[in-house]
Amino acid sequence: MEECSEYRCWEELLPDALGLIFRNLSLQEMLTVVPRVCKSWSRVVSGPYCWQEIDIQEWSQQHSKPDQLTRMVHTLIARSGGSFRRISVSGLPNDSLFTFIADHARSLKTLELPRSGISDCIVEDVARRLSTVTFLDVSSCTKIGARALEAFGKNCKSLVGLRRVMHPIDVAGKICQHDEARAIACSMPKLRHLEIGYMLIATKAVLEIASQCHELKFLDLRGCWGVDSKFLQEKYPGLKLLGPCVDDCYENSFWEECSDDSDDDDSIYSWEYMDDDEYYAIGSDEEDEGIWDDGQAVEGLEVRFYGGGFGEGHAGFDWPASP
Repeated sequence: MEECSEYRCWEELLPDALGLIFRNLSLQEMLTVVPRVCKSWSRVVSGPYCWQEIDIQEWSQQHSKPDQLTRMVHTLIARSGGSFRRISVSGLPNDSLFTFIADHARSLKTLELPRSGISDCIVEDVARRLSTVTFLDVSSCTKIGARALEAFGKNCKSLVGLRRVMHPIDVAGKICQHDEARAIACSMPKLRHLEIGYMLIATKAVLEIASQCHELKFLDLRGCWGVDSKFLQEKYPGLKLLGPCVDDCYENSFWEECSDDSDDDDSIYSWEYMDDDEYYAIGSDEEDEGIWDDGQAVEGLEVRFYGGGFGEGHAGFDWPASP
């Protein structure tokens, strides 16, 4: 008996305790490794304990099929039981998937949807269901503008963080985005953290934001070349400013290498560069069917993880990290 007591029965740990442990694992490990260990672990990873935070941004950036992205979001939200507090996904393909997220967002605090194809109209329709959101990322969502930002602000009363960072390509051809700055100033008075890098705005627009958002502590203006940061710093000495003159990934020639016009087979994003042993797929053979036996199974759902090619060395494909 004494000898047996020295061993810990991991399978007998409470599900919420296991969930806390599993949250430290990568998405790949959660979906491909944990379910194969034992039945109790498989049940835990199929339930809400592991999906309070749904972070599939890296996976979604690598996955270009809208139907696969839609199935993944549906599956993980179903597993969370609608209790997820954070969702981070890049490139929502349409308004309907955004509506689905909003319909299950009763506990949602952090909403990160960079590069998504959502529209002003749908944001105005469903923003009232996102009233619990405190941090929002709609960077490079090119189909929305001032109307959507105003709708978010008016309905997300506790919003303290906004990331609306654009890529230079996103704003090419636009004259200005002063209307977006005005929407932020008028509808988001509790903001403490604001990132609006590369938006086409002038000093006057930023002054309006600073004068209305009295709790603002950090402002990212990288790439906002029309803003006089020295004047802002003198007027608001307690406000931490970043930019506009910051050397980052947009100031190099990275995008020339990633141009759609390039026919070079040696592109750093060519699948030929990825080793066979760094590729995993779920739902692609019979062995994997057990992973989706929790009632939220999706036939044919492929979850691919690639090693290499998307590391920090190629961070230009994303926005500069916040300090």
